[in-house]
Amino acid sequence: MARSPLRFLVLILAISICHAAGIFHPISDSHRSAALDLFKPVDGSFASLEEAYEALRTFEVLGIEKTAELSKATCKSVLGTLKSSSSTPKDLFYALGVNGILKCSSKEETFEGIISSLQAVVRDANSLLDFYYSIGSLRLIKDQTSKTDLHLSDAEGTFRSIKALSQSDGRWRYSSNNPESSTFAAGIALEALSGVVSLASSEIDQFMIGAVKNDIVKLFDSIEKYDDGTFYFDEKLVNMREQQGPLATTSSVVRGLTAFSSVITESLNLPGDKILGIAKFFLGIGIPGDTKNFFDQVDSLACLENNRVSIPLILSLPSTVISLTKKDSLKVKVNTVLGSHAPPLTVTLVRAFSSSARDNSIIENQELKFDAQDAVYFLDDLPASFDVGEYIFVFKMLVQDSEQQTVYVTGTLTQVPIYVTGLIKIENAKIAVLDSDLGSVETQKKLDLAGESTVSVSANHLQKLRLSFQMSTPLGNAFKPHQAFLRLRHETKVEHTFVVGSSGKKFEITLDFLGLVEKFFYLSGRYDIQLTVGDAVMENSLLRDIGYVELDLPEPPESASRPPPQPVDPYTRYGPKAEITHIFRAPEKRPPQELSLAFLVLTILPLFGFIIGLLRLGVNLKNFPTSAVPATFAVIFHLGIAAVLLLYVLFWLKLDLFTTLKTLCFLGVFLMVVGHRTLSHLASASAKLKSA
Repeated sequence: MARSPLRFLVLILAISICHAAGIFHPISDSHRSAALDLFKPVDGSFASLEEAYEALRTFEVLGIEKTAELSKATCKSVLGTLKSSSSTPKDLFYALGVNGILKCSSKEETFEGIISSLQAVVRDANSLLDFYYSIGSLRLIKDQTSKTDLHLSDAEGTFRSIKALSQSDGRWRYSSNNPESSTFAAGIALEALSGVVSLASSEIDQFMIGAVKNDIVKLFDSIEKYDDGTFYFDEKLVNMREQQGPLATTSSVVRGLTAFSSVITESLNLPGDKILGIAKFFLGIGIPGDTKNFFDQVDSLACLENNRVSIPLILSLPSTVISLTKKDSLKVKVNTVLGSHAPPLTVTLVRAFSSSARDNSIIENQELKFDAQDAVYFLDDLPASFDVGEYIFVFKMLVQDSEQQTVYVTGTLTQVPIYVTGLIKIENAKIAVLDSDLGSVETQKKLDLAGESTVSVSANHLQKLRLSFQMSTPLGNAFKPHQAFLRLRHETKVEHTFVVGSSGKKFEITLDFLGLVEKFFYLSGRYDIQLTVGDAVMENSLLRDIGYVELDLPEPPESASRPPPQPVDPYTRYGPKAEITHIFRAPEKRPPQELSLAFLVLTILPLFGFIIGLLRLGVNLKNFPTSAVPATFAVIFHLGIAAVLLLYVLFWLKLDLFTTLKTLCFLGVFLMVVGHRTLSHLASASAKLKSA
């Protein structure tokens, strides 16, 4: 029973997910919650400054406040790295990146020694990463101090050295000794070149700038595309030990592209649909579960949020389900990738059509109204011809200010799948038992599928069971749901499922028990009848027991197959067992209390007789050893005897027989040793007395 609703819901959700794959939403509070879960410092700090920078940069973009404990611990590590003479350019790069966010130190003397060492690295650099970290660090120092005279000694020569690593297809090499080219390295190179331009004391040769712009265009010629309209970059390396994935590669290119475009005077002429497709690629990932991927996603979207190429605008829907029952209105939101408000727009519903009839438009060129309070575009009422079903809505966005049309990119057309739901009419539901030969109705009962009532019928193997009902949409059209199943479940939990066929509005299934006796394993008895009717656009989908049928089947032949063993319910097998109740037998009748006390007195009398006898015999301690060692053994011997007597008392009160015997064995050995020493001393003393 528990598996049936689960299968039903899984199928419905699978359909919804498949159609919702092309919907993109800007960064939301879900990303902020995920960032706090992913970037968790240990003892107030991160394992490295690189991790700290990625976390702090992510917090900065998402507007998450940094704790004082984190800032204090991280700043201590930053200052230690900046003051250390053994820090590498990579260490300095991330330390300066963190310093720019936390403002740990702004004293210029802190950076004096660093600047000269970084400039020396730039002069001697022979790899792309050396250029990237050293130039990036110098650029960060210039941004964090008042050193306006901080320049590269030979900026144009450095620019040419980096440009020499570029390839004809727009990709770059990591060094002149490495013949492999990389798309990921192209992003690093563009960032390094942007740093060279910003640190140059004079303008870089425009011919070199133009050559880099041409490399960017060639790089975008190799961009790849998914079916949902998203664009991305991917590595094509074979021999690299660490091949970057599409997310890291695309992120590197976006950072380099936006950084380079921010330092040149002329704009980059890149297709707006590819910039928008890259933004949708990052948003389509959802929420990455890895800190590195999360940082790459958020940082890249922050670069796209404010760049000089094109700022993408994302059209999204608060809900892709419109209920005819609730008379919902169509609502559309347009934001930047980080969720900021878009400039004034004209949003038009170009057309809307059913997914099963794409050539017939139900709505055409309908301009949406704007609600300034909720910042949504809406369409009040859907046309009366809208029925339940799956539709494709095609939207077009246009920036109203002509000057901003070159700043923002909206794409051409945006297609969004929409579900229009409603209450489906289920009428004329009947269940009947038919004669197998004549087909005449022997028993027929009406069903109220909207209520909770059930019916019961009986049949034998020479009869048939027929279930029929009609389904129609709110506009009276025929409706065919994704699921229509009839399930019969025997008392032994053996189930049989049948698909209910349809013709127009009518749904009908007839079960001929004569042909089903083998499938039913000749099991007579009660069969519960369950009907499942469901669809993504059907608000009153049902999964309920409609009654039962008492089925009389013939005795199975010897060759008949047996029903398969049914799976054991884990709760029944491993769950709590039934409580065991046990009734103890009534205690036997005991003697009166007075008789028991009298017996106790009789038991103690011999002890008193023993004591009196000792007194009459004149027992004394004259022979008790006087020397230290014999006296000690004598005392221990008597204490052992007292311990044995105490053991008897404890056995009488609480100890069991086995515990008493084990203890008595130990005490017996102990008494034998000390008693032997004591008696040996007394015998020796007596022998000396007689000889004297």
